[in-house]
Amino acid sequence: MPNPVIEVHLAPDFFERSIRNDVRKGLTATPKELPPKWFYDDLGSELFDEITRLPEYYPTRREWEILRREADHIADFGADVFVELGSGTSEKTRTLLDSMVGTGLRTYVPFDVSEGMLARQARLLVDEYPTLEVHGMVADFEHHMGSWPTGGRQLVAFLGGTIGNLDPGERKEFLAELVTHLAPGDGLLLGTDLIKDPARLVAAYDDSRGVTARFNLNVLTVINRRLNADFEPGNFAHRAHWNETDHRIEMYLDSLVDQQVTVADLGIEVDFAAGEAMLTEISTKFDRDELTLELSRAGLELDRFWTDEAGDFALSLSVMS
Repeated sequence: MPNPVIEVHLAPDFFERSIRNDVRKGLTATPKELPPKWFYDDLGSELFDEITRLPEYYPTRREWEILRREADHIADFGADVFVELGSGTSEKTRTLLDSMVGTGLRTYVPFDVSEGMLARQARLLVDEYPTLEVHGMVADFEHHMGSWPTGGRQLVAFLGGTIGNLDPGERKEFLAELVTHLAPGDGLLLGTDLIKDPARLVAAYDDSRGVTARFNLNVLTVINRRLNADFEPGNFAHRAHWNETDHRIEMYLDSLVDQQVTVADLGIEVDFAAGEAMLTEISTKFDRDELTLELSRAGLELDRFWTDEAGDFALSLSVMS
């Protein structure tokens, strides 16, 4: 049984440099914003796991439904190398691997910024799939796209609706960069949330138990701890808003009072007016035509489009032309 291979592409100070750059840029912008990747410290990860089980939050359950139903059809793509961007625990992936190892899959590449989680999962996966080479990549897809091993037909997966966290320009750049590392016939397996009743969408990001509010506010605690800041979370309120024009949910932290926040490690003081909104996440929702157009502009042809029974979420398979 082969041991997993783990390649580390992140410099030792990667996270420190990233959070410093992101927070400085976001807090000095007009309007202010923070990127959602800093939600996920230990508490943030626990809260998000709780969110995925809330009755209002449907995307995780709907994507699971599609993956379980269509795993054999996805395996029929005949990938030799399967790359998963943002692999996390690789839990969903096991549903696919169960089918794909029987259709000639040779290599699975979990790709994630968390070295500890990736290494743990890689060890488990080589035990569960002894014929499969597991080649983990500790990397950031914004900087290390295409650094994975190749050889044969590739299928790249980007699940969970995560592409919706990118604005239109970022999505265009992401797809343009991705296709430079694909050959004709290679594929992209993409999870996307679909446009639906705005009331349901807002409820999914502003649940009745307040778990999402705690998750959103926790980013302030992360910045306090990591950058010696003095945010007072009680001075902010969580808000979810449906932007009809851009077809996206926007999550904000609204300042409840006039206040000044010091971020000591950055040497900056940031003023917030009462009622001022700071954007912390976007989650774009798609329809089939819009998705097809974005993929086509990048050189990807939509081949299969699956939804859950309720039509809430989509999994698409597109092929490099």
